[in-house]
Amino acid sequence: QVHLVESGGGSVQAGGSLKLSCTASKYTYSRLCMGWFRQAPGKEREGVASIDSRGYATYADSVKGRFTISQDNAQNTLYLQMNSLKPEDTAMYYCAARPGCSSCRGDSCREVWFFGYWGQGTQVTVSS
Repeated sequence: QVHLVESGGGSVQAGGSLKLSCTASKYTYSRLCMGWFRQAPGKEREGVASIDSRGYATYADSVKGRFTISQDNAQNTLYLQMNSLKPEDTAMYYCAARPGCSSCRGDSCREVWFFGYWGQGTQVTVSS
């Protein structure tokens, strides 16, 4: 069982920045592959970024160069630094975890089916 809690969402103007956090508990963090997803109203949930336990990250094309995923194993915390935000980044953002995973380096690392545990989400709203 992995319990995930996101924080850091909010409202920002286009071009601004936000940093999301996700704290994982009830599991040894060093054996987790983690991901950030987002879901806008009326749209499917999409993978934004992922990171494996060795620190290898993958990104969706739509956020490359603007978003950075990172983790602090000592704090059991996952981060998503979002810069140069656009109105189309507006969505509910979720973190996800796959226990027992040490390495993930392909596009499948950002698929919904890959992860078994999800947080409750944090809203990000970007105004133009």
